[in-house]
Amino acid sequence: MHGHPLSLYNSLSRRLETFQPLAPPHVGVYSCGPTVYNYAHVGNLRAYVFTDTLARVLTWKGYDLTHIINITDVGHLTSDADAGDDKMEAAARAAGRDIWAIAKHYTDAFKQNLTDLNIRTPSRFPLATDHVPGMIAFAESIAEKHCYRLDSGLYFDVSTVPDYGRLARAKDDAGESRIDPVDGKRNPQDFAIWRTSAADENRQMEWDSPWGRGAPGWHLECSVMSKQYLGAHFDIHTGGIDHREIHHPNEIAQNQAHSCSADTGATLWMHNNFLVERAGKMSKSSGEFLTLQALVDRGFHPLSYRILCLQAHYRSELEFSWENLAAAQVRLKRMVQSIEGLRARGDSDGVIPSGYHDQLDAAVSDDLNTAKALPLLDTLVAEKKLSPDDRLAGIADFDTVLGLNLATLTRADLRTRPAAATTDEATIEARLTARKEARAAKDFAASDAIRDELLAAGVEVMDGDPLGWDWRVNV
Repeated sequence: MHGHPLSLYNSLSRRLETFQPLAPPHVGVYSCGPTVYNYAHVGNLRAYVFTDTLARVLTWKGYDLTHIINITDVGHLTSDADAGDDKMEAAARAAGRDIWAIAKHYTDAFKQNLTDLNIRTPSRFPLATDHVPGMIAFAESIAEKHCYRLDSGLYFDVSTVPDYGRLARAKDDAGESRIDPVDGKRNPQDFAIWRTSAADENRQMEWDSPWGRGAPGWHLECSVMSKQYLGAHFDIHTGGIDHREIHHPNEIAQNQAHSCSADTGATLWMHNNFLVERAGKMSKSSGEFLTLQALVDRGFHPLSYRILCLQAHYRSELEFSWENLAAAQVRLKRMVQSIEGLRARGDSDGVIPSGYHDQLDAAVSDDLNTAKALPLLDTLVAEKKLSPDDRLAGIADFDTVLGLNLATLTRADLRTRPAAATTDEATIEARLTARKEARAAKDFAASDAIRDELLAAGVEVMDGDPLGWDWRVNV
């Protein structure tokens, strides 16, 4: 393993802890995945940049990683807690489409988002619907001691497990206001293990169970799938900070009930903070939200969003604005331009500079501090005392952790070209060549005419652009 001990922040203890895997060199990580009733918004995707950074650091440090990201295609309600309609059923009704087709469409879109952000494919993407028999068996094993029945389904009694809510540190009723007030619940925090379909309910996804025909509660799938693929106790469980308040405490309660112990299921529980706009945290509740494709349509490369995420520590709130994203894209362009120059000058395999390697290790070993690693990379790229080949070797070392695809990314990949642009790139380049020839011949009238022609087509010519990018398309 690399030299510096890896310290990670544990939400259970609220402190940094030195990472000690259960069965080195093997490490098991479970990350809460999306509910595939709609496209992921960029706030959702911050969680997967974070988990990918964790996975990359663990692999870079020499661990043998098993990483699970589940796909929730059933059982999540329109609140993050236990309130409202099933998100999948509601989406299918609104679209007038088969619910299985809805799930596949948005699952494929989510996986494409991960590819576009250079997020590595996990070991498995298990589907909730493939594990319903296992969920029913799990629920049966805890029902007698920890659950009770109501007309609407089987509910978990949180008073039957030790220290419920320890992860959330909830000592007041703030979290309880988000939980569905069901008549007959013993405690406000009690949650559904199984939802029995009402007689007049028309669901597309239903299964037979000892508690009637219906569907599993949202929290059940993660306990079942993490146990199946990583064991009853594993190393790290990740998710967004909103999961820390209800979903993960409920998951822990199920794990404790199943193991008949105080074991929470994972040694470390890690959570990334929100992506926020000035109006508040980014969510889908308003019906309007930013997808990764919306950024691309505005002319931003997906990796510009990745570098924006990496510029902040994962436990800090990250403010999203178009200005911040544009600045991140300029930073990425500067890197790519410099690295292309190094490639042109390099002619052999380089040696990773040990000092930079050690500084990178120190940064990411300090709770995945990519915000500290990025300036080190900027310095390395500009380090004149090192040969181009050694700098390229060091850059590749950094990029194993940062995942910016710096080995292959080119300036052409980063052209600012919104979806609304109609002028094709070949035409732009041909007119720019003609303009340069006119300027070289001091025919400034012709040069200005070409510039005005391009501007009328939405193309801004950037004379004297310090990055040498030449043009951009305006919308």
